[in-house]
Amino acid sequence: MICGFFILFLQTIANFQHMNYLNFDKTVLSNLEKSLTKEMLRTNRSGAYNSTTIVDCNTRKYHGQLVVPLPDIDKNNHVLLSSLDETIIQHKAEFNLGIHEYSGQHFSPNGHKYIREFSCELISKTVYRVGGVIISKERIMVSFEPRIITKYTLIEAHSPTIIRFKPFLAFRSVNKLSKKNNAANTNYEDVNSGIKCQLYPQYPHLFMQFSKKAEYIHQPYWYENLSYNKEQERGYEYEEDLVVPGYFEMPIKKGESIFFTAGLSEASPKKLKTIWEEELAKRNPRTDMFNCLKNAAQQFYKKQEDGDYLLAGYPWFNTRARDEFVSLPGATLCIGRPDRFESIVKTAIREINKLMNGENSEFIEQIDAPDALLWFIWSIQQYGIHESKEDMFRKYGDICNEIMQFIIRQKHPNLYLHDNGLLYVDGRDTPMTWMNATENNKPITPRTGYVVETNALWYNALCFISEYANRLKDTKAQKAYESLAEKVKKTFIQTFWNGIYLYDFVNGSEHDLEVRPNMIFAVSLPFSPLDKYQKKSVLDICTRELLTSKGLRSLSPKSGCYRPNYIGGMQERDRNYHNGPVWPWTTGAYAEAYLIVHKQSGISFVERMMIGMEAEMKKLCIGTLSELYDGNPPYKGHGAMSFAPTVAEIIRTLTLLKQYNEA
Repeated sequence: MICGFFILFLQTIANFQHMNYLNFDKTVLSNLEKSLTKEMLRTNRSGAYNSTTIVDCNTRKYHGQLVVPLPDIDKNNHVLLSSLDETIIQHKAEFNLGIHEYSGQHFSPNGHKYIREFSCELISKTVYRVGGVIISKERIMVSFEPRIITKYTLIEAHSPTIIRFKPFLAFRSVNKLSKKNNAANTNYEDVNSGIKCQLYPQYPHLFMQFSKKAEYIHQPYWYENLSYNKEQERGYEYEEDLVVPGYFEMPIKKGESIFFTAGLSEASPKKLKTIWEEELAKRNPRTDMFNCLKNAAQQFYKKQEDGDYLLAGYPWFNTRARDEFVSLPGATLCIGRPDRFESIVKTAIREINKLMNGENSEFIEQIDAPDALLWFIWSIQQYGIHESKEDMFRKYGDICNEIMQFIIRQKHPNLYLHDNGLLYVDGRDTPMTWMNATENNKPITPRTGYVVETNALWYNALCFISEYANRLKDTKAQKAYESLAEKVKKTFIQTFWNGIYLYDFVNGSEHDLEVRPNMIFAVSLPFSPLDKYQKKSVLDICTRELLTSKGLRSLSPKSGCYRPNYIGGMQERDRNYHNGPVWPWTTGAYAEAYLIVHKQSGISFVERMMIGMEAEMKKLCIGTLSELYDGNPPYKGHGAMSFAPTVAEIIRTLTLLKQYNEA
């Protein structure tokens, strides 16, 4: 009986923890030192997003209530609606729920002091208490449409209550800041239960509407010197001016819900509640790390008229070939979305064919990077692992074979096949690998010659395509690929193996001894040129010198070039970028390598690695993972607030653990 009660107690505690997985109370919310470091991000799966801090105080130029891609202007996202300030009015007393930072670290108004709770397990929800008034605010981005809907519910009120809404407009690229000017058109036009504005002629109209009739008072005013501390930290311009065209007012009754929407087209106010309910039904609760990351992964999906893509990260990255192909398996296959894998690959193949025909890709950046097509082949291999080998070869065997011939025939603009079978990369003047930071247009980490992960990927691709030739019963092609693979395997060991680990790159007589994470791919790939002893030796040095609770450092602390902290202005950050900070996207390869070497006995070790990653779910951008982390404790996160390769490879690690546990 006691045992039964104890089990029930533990289950109750576990359920409570799941219910409160992404909840924050007043102790965090009222402390701006804590709350301003915690961000939220919601996207519409086609490039538009909503992002701010958990107290609705923007700290980046990239933050905004509605940020949308505008391809008719440029390839950047644009902040249209920067923020929407709410004011509760009772007995002529006004309580402003908004918060902005101005010059000199001055915050006004101080709406955060009214927040009692913030949660974002299903959707983001903020609960305010002002005297006897309790009001909640919930937000949803509408799927595949540049539109946000916000729901306000008056939970408790003892007196007649009016709610006022004040929109702060930007109409600018995320890479710029707005300044007070006479060119801004602060006029408006009435639409059904709202207005539409167009600050500048090159921009579309922004429609702001409510589910019930609102009184609009037109009162244009520029708010000057709003300050974004994240931009100041990063060494960029950080102050801007925003225009408020006027404000909306309406009464709200206890128990009533009012819906606000902002979008690029006119909405039907009567349908806002229905749209809200339909969108809410699509949402998955984020009650553990896997579900958080599953949700985060789907936010990188970008469906456009010309095709489907994966963004490299938010808030500033577009689609980049290497990042897309590294991220594809974790961000689609591991979360049960092979359909998205196939649609994204279909678009990628179109762009790869352009490259192979000597054309430029307008839509996928860096597709001509030396390792990009080899990562594409790796992602196809993962499709075979998660779906079926038969489908893999049937759907993608030909394009993989064409890629290999493209490289072998010396057609690739940035890869050179040498007589020894290895691929040569000229990275002296232009960075060619993922370690691509520059200073004065020169690589900070000049990896040139035979690059270790590029050639590990090359060997893997040769073995894979040999298997495809065998399936086709193309004996001649199979023998040619097998012969080249054998040559590469032999030369790879002769070139990179130093008796303990692998050189990072070799260029003539230069053998780079720096201990970096790139060697781990030679262990983790489906086909490895290393023997068992070499695999374990490489794994061991990565464990000793690179492993942290957030993944692998980009450089060993034993190096004289070690710069662990990603801090300072742009130049200092670029110098440090790949010379010490942790890049968690390498965790997937490390975990896979560890399980390959140690098999089932390595499960508990990899599971412990995930504890450090789970701690990040409530730290910075809620429910997702950053681009990189400092190389030394406390391993603070930096860079893109949500980075596709990081998210995808941690998902893949969790999937690998599940597979090994079930084996």
